[in-house]
Amino acid sequence: MTLPSTSQYVRGALYGIAAVSIWAGWIVVARLGLRSSLNPWDIAALRFAVAGLIVLPFLLRKGLALERLGWIGFAAIVLGGGAPMVLLSVAGLMFAPAAHAGALFPGVMPLMVALLAAVVLKEQFSSTKRIGLILILAGVLAIVALAGATVGTTQNIGHLLFLGAAFLWACYTVAMRRARLEGLHAAAIAAVVSMLVYIPLYALFLNSNLSEAPWREIALQGFVQGILTAVLSLMLFGRAVALLGASSGAAFGALCPALTALLAIPVLGEWPTHLEWSGIVLISFGVYFVSGGPVPWQTEGRNQTPTFLRKPPAP
Repeated sequence: MTLPSTSQYVRGALYGIAAVSIWAGWIVVARLGLRSSLNPWDIAALRFAVAGLIVLPFLLRKGLALERLGWIGFAAIVLGGGAPMVLLSVAGLMFAPAAHAGALFPGVMPLMVALLAAVVLKEQFSSTKRIGLILILAGVLAIVALAGATVGTTQNIGHLLFLGAAFLWACYTVAMRRARLEGLHAAAIAAVVSMLVYIPLYALFLNSNLSEAPWREIALQGFVQGILTAVLSLMLFGRAVALLGASSGAAFGALCPALTALLAIPVLGEWPTHLEWSGIVLISFGVYFVSGGPVPWQTEGRNQTPTFLRKPPAP
């Protein structure tokens, strides 16, 4: 398999790391909000009320891209980048700690994306990528199954919710890549549709604690969820996918357990166990291999331009 050049890999890696840093931050900030006065419905509402208004002018210019996505792809974008994914992930934080969210949501996502991309996009697996996926899986198992003996506890409810969110996000990733949508366009579709559909349902039928929350907390959630996460991070993630491919770009999500665990220590006071730290190290090595990082035994073709980097023909 032809590999991206070193400069292309570095550019894609920087976009991926920047996006993952924001993801780690929103997980910690969301759990912080749940510890005070907010609930998952509130956090999702703040996210898409802010993000939807910001990207609405852009979407009005670009359109819904149904001719490129099809109805199945459109549904994957809305479900995977919109309110359903956010509600699953934030609800999971009510049962399990932030480090587990980082492991089972963006951490497992590369596994799901790689499988979907192999079926839908016909992306092939190199031996190095297989090693990376095995390391990621081993690290995730160490974090959520072995550390703390959480099997059979209420934490497993959170784990299942995180896995559901990871699957929806993987569908979003593959649909975006297949339709060759830029990151901001896909983010705008997910945010505006969620604003138009979810916010009215939230206002009419769902319990709200916003009236009890301090304005500083509302402002923090609106900024982190609505601007950094729902807009900026998806733009950065889209660039990483465009440069590295769906499965390789998504692999940077596996760095989220390490960043989330580190942020959770000062913000939430949640300290990982020694076994959890071992899992984080395994995942970090795994993401490097899966993302196409330069390795000594695989240098041929490094300076060639791979197929997924070639500019598609004008429509």
